[in-house]
This record gives sequence, structure tokens and C-alpha cells, in this order.
Amino acid sequence: MRFRTMMALLLALALVAAACGDDDSADGDGGGTASCEIGDLNLVTAGTLTVATGEPAFPPWVSGPDGANFDDPESGTGFEAALVYALAAEMGFSDDQVTWVRTGFDEAIAPGPKSFDFNLQQYSITEAREEVVDFSDPYYTTAQALVAFPDSVVAGATSLADLKDAKLGAQIGTTSLDFIEDVIKPDSQAAVYDTNVNAKSALEAGQIDAIVVDLPTAYFITAVEIEGSIIVAEFEAASAAPDEYGLLFSDGNSLVGCVNAALGTLRDDGTLAALEDEWLVSAGGLVSISG
Repeated sequence: MRFRTMMALLLALALVAAACGDDDSADGDGGGTASCEIGDLNLVTAGTLTVATGEPAFPPWVSGPDGANFDDPESGTGFEAALVYALAAEMGFSDDQVTWVRTGFDEAIAPGPKSFDFNLQQYSITEAREEVVDFSDPYYTTAQALVAFPDSVVAGATSLADLKDAKLGAQIGTTSLDFIEDVIKPDSQAAVYDTNVNAKSALEAGQIDAIVVDLPTAYFITAVEIEGSIIVAEFEAASAAPDEYGLLFSDGNSLVGCVNAALGTLRDDGTLAALEDEWLVSAGGLVSISG
């Protein structure tokens, strides 16, 4: 009798455990699967993908390297503008369901509600920023580069030591500025500017010896914006981890997963690489500074 009672008790416990296991599995499947149908997305405006960029937005990110469609993201011209429309199409949006808004660079990183679904203006993914906003998977990886004039004291530099006496500048809030302060560590404090426009003006005025920017921007500056300027060198990953750019979202936005899925598809089918080839063409053959 005691044996039968014990077996019955064990059987009952097993059935309860199995039932709990079934409930956990169902909850896990349901919680882990979010719908990416347009009607189910967490959007600022229902049925519309609202995307933010800078004011103004510069080539080669928005508009072509020849200046065509300058500061016109709606044209789909430039790497980031073209990427937005490719992502939108992959997510089921038509071009006329994409709306653009403008934000300041630092404004978008600040905590609080956002006027956009995501923002892209070459935001490097950093731990500090991820404390207040969310990022997508990286959509582009780049390195830092040094832009100057051929007669600059940094021309011909091949090591970080060659830059110790240089007066360098960069835009505030960027990893380019972090790179100067944390990696190059020149004897003179870095000159800090509100925008890259101001940094470039300072370079042209001879107020600084060189500016540090991401490599695609360096190519555009030297090819189109500042006549006679050169890329002195690019910095290798051995000196600092390459920049990874991500789409920026409000903290905790459930839209991130669906955008990452679309981004993954564009990466796997070669679309992302094709956009890089089209808009971020590099000449190669640069001097590399590794230490």
C-alpha cells in the first residue's frame, strides 16, 4: 500500500512538473517572438518609418560624392540615405512611407523621448551611449584618419610619436575626439568644435595642424571640400578598435529587433556591401599608423 501510494505521489509530481514545463515553453516562445508586421511595430507615427539625420547631412553619407542632391536624404543618394530606403523596403515600407526629420548630434543621444524611430548620422556604438539609448547591430565599420595640408608639421607622420607636438582638432562628442585624447595623446590639448564644418574651417585658417575624422569623411574632405588637403594616414585597428556605426533608437525600443533582422538580410544578400562599394569608395594605398 505504501509503495502504491508513493508511486501515485511521484506520478502526480511528474505531471505537475511536465505541465509547468509546458507553460514555460509556451511563455518563452511567445515572449521571444515579436511580430515585425508594419501594423505591429512600435513607431512614432503608425504606418510610417520616421528617420532622423543631421542638419545639414554631408556626403558621402547623404548625397553623392560629387555633391549631387546635397543634404537631400529623400533622394536616397549617399550611403546612409540609400541604406534607409533599402531597410525600409526589406521591412515592407514603400518609399513614400519614409519620413525624415533633423536632429543635432548630441541632442539625439540625450535621454528621453525621441521624435524619430531611429537616427543615423555616423553614431559610433559605445558603452557610454548605450546607457541612455539603444543601437542596432553595426551597419558600417571604419577607421580614423588624419587630414592636413602637405606643408603641415604632421605630413609624413608614420607613428603616433610623430604627432606628439601637433595641434589636432575634432568635432565634440565623436570617437574622433576620443581617439585624439585617448590614443594619440598629443602634448597640446585637442581643439574641440561643435561641428565638422567648424573643424574644417579651423584647418583651412591654419589654426590647427590637422583634423581627425572617419576615413570615408576624410576621402570626401580631400576630394571635394578642402582643395589641396591630403589624407596623411589612416590609423590601424591595432591603435584603437575600429569604429562601428549603429542606428540609434530610444532606450528599450522594441523596434531594434525588427531592424536588426532586416539589416541582417541586407548583409547576407550582399546589399550592404554593394552600397559601401557605391558610396564609400576608398582609393587605398594610404600610410598606416599603428603605434
